Amino acid sequence: MLVLLIGAVALIAGPWIMRRRGMRGEMAQGNLLVTGVSPRPDETGRQFVTITGVINGPTVNEHVVYQRLEVDVDEWPTMGQLFPVVYAPNNPDKWAFAPSGDQPPPIT
Repeated sequence: MLVLLIGAVALIAGPWIMRRRGMRGEMAQGNLLVTGVSPRPDETGRQFVTITGVINGPTVNEHVVYQRLEVDVDEWPTMGQLFPVVYAPNNPDKWAFAPSGDQPPPIT
């Protein structure tokens, strides 16, 4: 009975503890080199772009990433462009453009 009770507590508390660890925001900073980008649309305003690139940082070396983002057509990324990014050290596929402020944005 005691083993079942300890197992139930661990099952309930485990995800809560893991979320608390992730909230500390240990994010690594690196650079994204754009190696591929979807064609620029003829429309104006915010449109979806698909970016392929490689992230280089303290915990990864040329880790290939792929993401679909919404950007303004006037700021459309180009191949060869270098962007500062933040990423989760244990999962560099979870990345975002580096913020201009002090706090990194949450990675989803």
